[in-house]
Amino acid sequence: MPPTTPYAGKFGSCAPYGNNNHHHPQPQSPYRSNSVPKPGRENVFNGACSAADNPYDVPQHHSAYRSASVSSVTAKERHYASENPYSSPPPHSPRQHSTSCPGRAYRHTSSSSGSEQSCRNNNNAAAAAAAKARLYGHGITASYGEMCYHDNSLVSASLEALIQHLVPTVDYYPDRSYVFTFLLSSRLFLHPYELMTRVCHLCVEQQRSGDALLDKIRFREVAPKLVQLLTEWTETFPYDFRDERMMRCLKDMTHHVARGDEYSWRAMQQMTQRLIKRLSALGQYEEAVAALNAVAMERPASLKSKQGSAQRSDVLSVCDDPFVLAQQLTHIELDRLSFIGPEEFIQTFAMKDPLENHKGFFRKRKTSNLEAYVNWFNRLSYLVATEICMPVKKKHRARIIEFFIDVAQECFNIGNFNSLMAIITGMNMSPVARLKKTWNKVNTDKFEILEHQMDPSSNFSNYRTALRGATQRSETAHSSQEKIVIPFFSLLIKDIYFLNEGCSSRLPNGHINFEKLWELAKQVSEFLVWRQVICPFDRDRRILQYLVTTPVFSEDELHLASYESEGPENNMEKDSRRSLRSSLLHRENRS
Repeated sequence: MPPTTPYAGKFGSCAPYGNNNHHHPQPQSPYRSNSVPKPGRENVFNGACSAADNPYDVPQHHSAYRSASVSSVTAKERHYASENPYSSPPPHSPRQHSTSCPGRAYRHTSSSSGSEQSCRNNNNAAAAAAAKARLYGHGITASYGEMCYHDNSLVSASLEALIQHLVPTVDYYPDRSYVFTFLLSSRLFLHPYELMTRVCHLCVEQQRSGDALLDKIRFREVAPKLVQLLTEWTETFPYDFRDERMMRCLKDMTHHVARGDEYSWRAMQQMTQRLIKRLSALGQYEEAVAALNAVAMERPASLKSKQGSAQRSDVLSVCDDPFVLAQQLTHIELDRLSFIGPEEFIQTFAMKDPLENHKGFFRKRKTSNLEAYVNWFNRLSYLVATEICMPVKKKHRARIIEFFIDVAQECFNIGNFNSLMAIITGMNMSPVARLKKTWNKVNTDKFEILEHQMDPSSNFSNYRTALRGATQRSETAHSSQEKIVIPFFSLLIKDIYFLNEGCSSRLPNGHINFEKLWELAKQVSEFLVWRQVICPFDRDRRILQYLVTTPVFSEDELHLASYESEGPENNMEKDSRRSLRSSLLHRENRS
């Protein structure tokens, strides 16, 4: 089931792409030595479109989509990037999807069991205030108890009121966008275990009347809504339940529900089974990533020789088609994105858990999957640099550079901006950038255009324009491939971080700044829509294995390989080479 977000239902599930990607001929690659491209192959880089064309302008058929590439143009012709060819409206905030009107919003937040009459009185007062707000129009701010609204949208409240607002009753269920927003960001203020304990306790206590039979009837009526809330929690934030205290609380509620409603008890059982299955898949994924990383840690020979280089496989011997390699990179990106929990973005700057050393359900770091994805970006950058610096012959190095430029171009066309940026980063590393004789043999026009698209100036304005275009294309997609949007992940994390740091979580009166929470939810919910896309391309296990396990050079090894490819140009570089040789030789002897 797709995650529940303020945008739930906006996109349907992505059907498998099938064999649609096979309707293009697959000729011998022009990057293989002594090979010539077949005339039947669509050459997407030889002036297929002008510099002003963009693959994100309109949804296109697959073949036309591949043709819409960035062509080779001069620097004067690249002024198009300063314009905005997309001019798409900004995405909606979850606030705009909220139906949490004040009339049903505020309920009694006493720490006691809370009398039903008090709840009714507050609801009646809120309803009257809401009616008054409608009478006098929009643009007003009104407070109802400990909750403050502006234009019927929640902007601030006390923590107790927000918790109470999450608790379902017989005739009330919180808006789904509110559920997502508060479950996501509540961890800034209290532990998920504490929140779950308090919500379940309030839900049970509010049904108590002193009559055991009446209590059972009333709880039977509210049980389906409690199950619905817990289902949204377990499906959207399953990693919260790696904490054994959360699982114990869930088990206790299952027993409690079983005493009142058999139907709800069965739903709880099914929900728990799905949760355990998801957590099991997560554990298997993390073990697989750890195993792959262990294989990748094997070091290649640091000091390069012609014989050693000839014996080592390079990327062109594994895959010589840039479109196919871009497809496999997209597989890796979407696979790893799918295991990142939305809460990991918030956990990166949430308060430290005082029970951090508590033995949890599969005790793991709270941001391990997010960190693994960032590490994948770094690995791909170093893999690109290693592939370029490794060959002995200048002609071979130039051919690999041209190949990766075309792979980056295909990533841009697909909408895989993370791999695109990783490749650009690898090609801009100093050990690669200093290979002037090699670069002189490369036509860099396309590379300069790609760099311009990912230019960090003006807060990555060119990239953000392209990302908006890709998102717009995804919303109106006619094929599975057009649904793909993989953002430059480090920038997404940076945006969320500065949103958190640049805006206070609490107001001077002690209330939670819920407008900030809406904005955090908007950023994360958009990521969840991108995350649920199923990769439409066929897997090539040989290529995938190479990309994730082939050993790559460290930074020092890259510098030394670069000096071995093209000798030092000055005394500083000569001293650097001598120092690197001595240092790496010493490390090898110690190991």
